[in-house]
Amino acid sequence: MTPSPLRTVVRAEALAWLAENPAPEGASVVTSLPDVSELQGASLDTWRAWFVRAVGAVLAWIPDDGVAIFYQSDIRFRGAYVDKGYLVMRAADDRGAHVLWHKIVCRRSPGTIALGRPSYSHMIAVAKVPRRPAARPGPDVLPDAGLMPWSRAMGVTACEVACRFLRDETSTRVVVDPFCGQGTALAVANALGFDAVGVDLSAKRCRAARALEIDPRARGPRGDELEGGPLEQP
Repeated sequence: MTPSPLRTVVRAEALAWLAENPAPEGASVVTSLPDVSELQGASLDTWRAWFVRAVGAVLAWIPDDGVAIFYQSDIRFRGAYVDKGYLVMRAADDRGAHVLWHKIVCRRSPGTIALGRPSYSHMIAVAKVPRRPAARPGPDVLPDAGLMPWSRAMGVTACEVACRFLRDETSTRVVVDPFCGQGTALAVANALGFDAVGVDLSAKRCRAARALEIDPRARGPRGDELEGGPLEQP
C-alpha cells in the first residue's frame, strides 16, 4: 500500500525558517508572498525591498533541481500601481535565475473593470539553472483561478496547474509553501501525491492549513473533473 502524503505545518517567520532549515532533497516551492497591507507598519518602499529580498531567499533555498512558483496579484496602494510580476522577475534577474514560464490567471472574467485589486494574477516559475523545455507546458492564460477557500488564497485550479507541472516536468517530491496561509497549495500538493511543508506566522492559519482537505470525488468550479477535486474545509 502506498503511504499517504505527509503534511507538516510550522508556525514561524518564513525567511528565518528558510535560513535555519536547508531544503530537503526533491523540494520545490509553490507560494504567494504577502503584499504591503500584510506587513504591519511597512512603507511601500520598505515592502518592495522586502519582497525582492524574500523572492531571492526562496530562490537561494531551493535545490539546484528544484523550481519556485510564485502566484502574485498586483496591487494599487495609495494611488501607486505595484506590478508584483515585475518584482519577481527583478529578483530572479538579480540572482541570475531562469524564468521557465509566466502565466496569467484570471481572477474575474475578462473585460471586468476592477477599481481595486486587478482582476488577474501572475504565476511565474523560476529555476536556479537552465532546464529543458517543458514536454507539457500547459496554458499561458488560465480563465479561472478556481475555488478560493479564503480571501487571499491561491485558487485551487491555479495550484493544480503549478503542482502538475512539478509532477510532470521535475523530480519534485516535496512541495513547500513558506507563506502558506490556510494551506491551499499544501492540500492540492497532497492530493497530487506530494508531501507538503507549510510555514506561517499565524497560529489560526496554521491550524486551518493542517485541517484543509481535498475531496477526490468532487468536481471543479466549472463542473470539470479535477484530479483531487476542489477543496473542502472541515
